[in-house]
Amino acid sequence: MTSFKALVATKGEAGPDLAFTDFAESNLMEGDVTVRVTHSTVNYKDGLAITGRAPVVRRWPMIPGIDFAGRVETSEHPEFKPGDLVVLNGWGTGETHLGAYAQKSRVKGDWLVPLPAGLNPDEAMAIGTAGYTAMLCVLALEKHGVKPADGPVVVTGAAGGVGSVAVALLAKAGWHVIASTGRAEEAEYLKGLGAAEIIDRAELSAPGRPLGKERWIAGVDAVGSHTLANVLSMTKYGGAVAACGLAQGMDLPASVAPFILRGVSLLGIDSVMCPKPRRLEAWARLASDLDRDRLALMSTRIPLTDVIDTARAIVDGKVRGRVVVEVG
Repeated sequence: MTSFKALVATKGEAGPDLAFTDFAESNLMEGDVTVRVTHSTVNYKDGLAITGRAPVVRRWPMIPGIDFAGRVETSEHPEFKPGDLVVLNGWGTGETHLGAYAQKSRVKGDWLVPLPAGLNPDEAMAIGTAGYTAMLCVLALEKHGVKPADGPVVVTGAAGGVGSVAVALLAKAGWHVIASTGRAEEAEYLKGLGAAEIIDRAELSAPGRPLGKERWIAGVDAVGSHTLANVLSMTKYGGAVAACGLAQGMDLPASVAPFILRGVSLLGIDSVMCPKPRRLEAWARLASDLDRDRLALMSTRIPLTDVIDTARAIVDGKVRGRVVVEVG
């Protein structure tokens, strides 16, 4: 029987019980493509799953990890053949389908994206679901019609995974980027990614007024709650905010005032069930638009055995940028 190394979570009374184990390939779930996983990453959602601070995992036992890059071993899907390099983000992986913190994964071929030309698997997971989500936010703002000449863009949670990639992408596209962070020590890091201004998250995280002074034409928000409400209240007439996260909370204690008095739009971003054509567009743009030096600046690497500690650190706000997990 073929087996491989995997991090397995079982349901415990005080949260998931976690163990690295030899996992039998015969116990993988249904799918038409088997991938030898070479790299994964630690996203905020992975941190929530591993710590149990949110009910991310909905099937037990579970191999956590919501995204991976790797090489196809076997395929019954017409678009993929053995040897192809592929990327997966979401589709319930690590939630209802055995996930990425393992040396093998069997999935539906329709969930996979061919690794874009110009990216290697390590870089793809330096981007990961956080960076892919940031690109979806940028695409949504572009489709809305806002542009750098219209004014600044604010990025909340800027030192995190989504925020770091969003800052780098927007800065390269010519935006004046205002980066919001609660970690003053990360100012130089954010400026290195292209941020023009740094503001303390305290300016946005407390309860605010229905309408504030107009400060930016666009925003990328990974925080939610009062932060998103304040970002909306300070968005200029006709502007838009792409919302993709809930680090502060799932609530939105906001007013309708920005929407009906300034024509502001709130753009919801989902990365898990995003249709494949939009995924292909996002990954193609990441391959062409994301500065590799800035990607390297925001990235660190860990072995699979360090995932648990890193997951705990990311939900405590102690992780900067992106973390690549070297699985293979």
